[in-house]
Amino acid sequence: MEYVPLKLFIDGEWIGADARETIDVINPSTEQVLGALPVATAADVERAAVAAARAFPAWRDTSAYERAKILHRTGDILRSRAEDIARLMTLEQGKPLEQARQEVIHLPDMLIWHAEEARRIYGRVIPSRDLSTRQISAREPIGPVAAFTTWNYPAVIPMKKIAAILASGCTCVAKCAEETPATTMELVRAFVDAGLPTGTIHLLYGEPARTSAQLIALPQIRGISFTGSTGVGRELAELAGRHLKRTVMELGGHAPVIVMDDIVDVPKLARTSVMRKFRNSAQGCVNPSRFFVHSKVYDQFLEAFVAATQALKVDDGFTPGVQMGPLAHGRRIGAMQRCVDDAVQRGATLVCGGARMDRPGYFWSPTVLTDVPLDALVMNEEPFGPVAPINRFDDVEAVIAEANRLPVGLAAYAFTNSTAWANRFGRRLEAGMVAINSFAFGAANASSTPEVPFGGIKDSGFGSECGSEGIEGYLNVKFISEHDEA
Repeated sequence: MEYVPLKLFIDGEWIGADARETIDVINPSTEQVLGALPVATAADVERAAVAAARAFPAWRDTSAYERAKILHRTGDILRSRAEDIARLMTLEQGKPLEQARQEVIHLPDMLIWHAEEARRIYGRVIPSRDLSTRQISAREPIGPVAAFTTWNYPAVIPMKKIAAILASGCTCVAKCAEETPATTMELVRAFVDAGLPTGTIHLLYGEPARTSAQLIALPQIRGISFTGSTGVGRELAELAGRHLKRTVMELGGHAPVIVMDDIVDVPKLARTSVMRKFRNSAQGCVNPSRFFVHSKVYDQFLEAFVAATQALKVDDGFTPGVQMGPLAHGRRIGAMQRCVDDAVQRGATLVCGGARMDRPGYFWSPTVLTDVPLDALVMNEEPFGPVAPINRFDDVEAVIAEANRLPVGLAAYAFTNSTAWANRFGRRLEAGMVAINSFAFGAANASSTPEVPFGGIKDSGFGSECGSEGIEGYLNVKFISEHDEA
């Protein structure tokens, strides 16, 4: 597929490289250069923020019904362009084309949900102690919001943010991932073609630390929304706190999976676990990450898990029947190697995989480790790649404590046929999202759906995306006291 010219979008204008610095965008399946991405200058960043602030009053005062019409039209446009966007995503991110299609097809649903939810941004009337006074608690958009997104889901992650920001009545300056620029360009293009007013949305790319620090410090920006690693999120939260900016932080996790001994079809669960673990080359913050299997079913689970892992078809994302593509960039190869080497040096058993595949591209062989010591790197830091540690347990209380030991808490999974244990896992697993007997949050076969909140606790962040909770991060509460007479 032919790649597209890469551009910034600022104040209604598509801007090419011109005299700007550029970054090479690499095809992770071939390691070949796809295109040159223009880097936003400091003047570009300031121009975007100033334009977003200038456009904010008119967009704020546009009724929720009119804003909803634009979001609906954007969804219609994205439906008509879904195949082209999916192919661009596979080209620059590497995931199998069918997985890219599923991600893009999800976008109109995201837009429709937020469009309709914006019509239900309600305030309330508070009974007054003085009958000549009316007391109102109102919700109002906070102003221009800077949205920072990552490369692993380059369509859904930006859309979660942009849809909520725009639906709430805020304007948006999006700084998206340099690895996957064409995908997010096409999202912005759809908004523009749907009639979004000039200045309401902007798209920047550039050196992440410099660009984010400048955006957060600019007085025009009133809120921050970030998806990415806990380390970077902590730095951005510190910057936002210094400038007293509102924040929504969706950060990393290290999702535990607890498999009890009362599971009926253990091989089926193992095969399902493989498909969910290695989806998107295991580059997902809610992918199952640490497996704890009861000793009574451990051998049966491990045998089926390893067989399914070794049977995975790993290839270029455009190859028919492919189940796992490359890692998104070369840095992930080094991270996988460190995880595996550290675990083996500490006494873990390497059952399969454990090395870069001998071919062009950033391909890593799906890896299974067993008997992994709890002080190993892979048991303490999210691998964010196709390495699966699987340990056995006998003491349920001990395994709950181990699942909760880490400072992160985004997603957690438990499988049991006991209602009592299901209730206990739901209450006691320390995560913002807990799934019992499923790897889905929301509809079947979906990692998340727009009607349910998505977010973590502890070092996995704060605030929610999607659900009715997802718009709250972009709204101020205003108390209005009206008296009958002046």
